[in-house]
Amino acid sequence: MLSEEENDKLFYSIGEVAELFQVNTSLIRFWEKEFDIIKPRKNKKGNRLFTKEDLQNFRAIYHLVKERGYTLEGARQKLKGGKEGVEGEAEIAEKLNKIKQFLIELKSGIS
Repeated sequence: MLSEEENDKLFYSIGEVAELFQVNTSLIRFWEKEFDIIKPRKNKKGNRLFTKEDLQNFRAIYHLVKERGYTLEGARQKLKGGKEGVEGEAEIAEKLNKIKQFLIELKSGIS
């Protein structure tokens, strides 16, 4: 998910977060309002600054809502039960998607 350069950063802009998850910045702002586990800092200009913990929380939300099809309320309830299990599921899904992409590329190289 994060390159080595990105992994060294302390804070991420809303644009960077949106790009990482391939969603619009408006969705990032919406999820921030809907999920109290997202608490970005704001600089003097009012720009949101997201931490690595925020990224992990977004990853869990993204997994539940976009990949598993949960409603927002369902995702909130699942996260209340502990996000550790959700993070594990999201990590497995990400690894499987990488394997799928690799196999697709391999297949296209053979054809």
